[in-house]
Amino acid sequence: MEHQLCLILNFGGQYNQLIARRVRECGVYCEVKPYNKITIEEIKALAPSGIIFTGGPNSVYGEKAPTVSREIFELGIPVLGICYGSQLMAHVLGGKVSTCITSEYGKTETTYDKSCTLFSAIKDMPEKAVSWMSHTDFISELPEGFTAVAHTEHCPVAAMENKEKKLYAVQFHPEVNHTEYGLGMIDSFLKNVCGCTGDWTMENYAETAIRDIRKKVGDGKVLLALSGGVDSSVLAALLSKAVGRQLTCIFVDHGFMRKNEGDEVEEAFRNWDINFVRVNAKDRFMEKLNGVSDPEAKRKIIGEEFIRVFEAEAKKIGKVDYFAQGTIYPDVIESGDDDEAAVIKSHHNVGGLPDYVDFKEIIEPLRMLFKDETRKLGQELGLSETLVWRQPFPGPGLAIRIIGEITNEKLEILQDADWIFREEIAKAGLDRSIHQYFAVLTDMRSVGVMGDFRTYDYTLALRGVTTTDFMTADFARIPYEVLETCSRRIVNEVKSINRVVYDITTKPPATIEWE
Repeated sequence: MEHQLCLILNFGGQYNQLIARRVRECGVYCEVKPYNKITIEEIKALAPSGIIFTGGPNSVYGEKAPTVSREIFELGIPVLGICYGSQLMAHVLGGKVSTCITSEYGKTETTYDKSCTLFSAIKDMPEKAVSWMSHTDFISELPEGFTAVAHTEHCPVAAMENKEKKLYAVQFHPEVNHTEYGLGMIDSFLKNVCGCTGDWTMENYAETAIRDIRKKVGDGKVLLALSGGVDSSVLAALLSKAVGRQLTCIFVDHGFMRKNEGDEVEEAFRNWDINFVRVNAKDRFMEKLNGVSDPEAKRKIIGEEFIRVFEAEAKKIGKVDYFAQGTIYPDVIESGDDDEAAVIKSHHNVGGLPDYVDFKEIIEPLRMLFKDETRKLGQELGLSETLVWRQPFPGPGLAIRIIGEITNEKLEILQDADWIFREEIAKAGLDRSIHQYFAVLTDMRSVGVMGDFRTYDYTLALRGVTTTDFMTADFARIPYEVLETCSRRIVNEVKSINRVVYDITTKPPATIEWE
């Protein structure tokens, strides 16, 4: 890729992905590498405009504490150390790190030296502002050539700089929203210290990616398992622009998608320059699931059957040169894989799929993008809004949102109820602010009264969550009037439901899905 690069060295910090996202928000391309999987020579070859050290859970004096060579500070490349990264910089360069008498966690009033390059360019930044701290050690003695440029009540070196060598360190976390003006500090480091222009956009990423794909694929054939999810749909659009009908997309419709969704996926790609194959395999899946109620058994059966169906279709095509996967950057970072070897993405139902497909090589053109960037790329490529903003959806689909055994009747009930819930959330303008929302058909029946008749019908649960990483989640505070409309419509319009409940459990202790 022809652009300026900011290299992020990961020391095990919990916010490493967030730092990378913030750098890209500033219009600068970045890559995250484990500190111990890259050499000085490799750093020189990458020629980054700047380097950022992440935080981490260790003490610099710990027996197995992550460290770096002093040489990294002598390359003439600007460095910004964050939290553990700041202490590591001080330690390696001859300063002293000590245990805090009073540890600091959370929002902390911080006093800044406005003459420091990190802060001077930030418009309207006051001398005192809140930063987000999380540390038990602190820099007690500055390395030679450094000046303290921020402090708190208990931390004399909340930030330090060596202006001449372009070395900067902050004890707090500028990447989190709780640090006031934090994004401005990162932007200032990138633009004013590193000299980055901030012109990295999805438009030029798309142009470069299309050119790279064409060069790699040549006149070869490409195969993609298209799920209709955001990642695989954006990948299909990108490959279509790059190689056209050299691409075949196989869309296995297992019958457990949301109402009309299979048709929407097909419609979205009907006019794209690709070979699009839709396999309607609902009857085959339903037969395999007959009498099965255990959630893990459902997942396993659907996953295995998906592979069988895909394999049968792939055999009709014959040998392909490339198998495309929608791996995105969080998958790469979390797997710890930072070399050029392909990551087999075990999501949706395609885990292990390459064993059954005759191909030469895996390609993953989205592997350096975050989810929000993937959506932006989809918009740039002209993909339908329906697919670009599609809700996260489990591979087995509604099969694991029907508690107990799956029947055609239950599936139809849930599709209709879920459709009403999603329609009302969109009408209320909440569809972009609630990160995941869906209906679950429980296996519980209860007594109700409809008209003059006693009923004994299903209870439907509604679930909505807000989250940044899907590792933890809070329940969405959907206004009562919206929930009331959903409940009224569902009970009135969907057969066999006489009670609607809303799930107000966080993750943990609950999971986002019910099964």
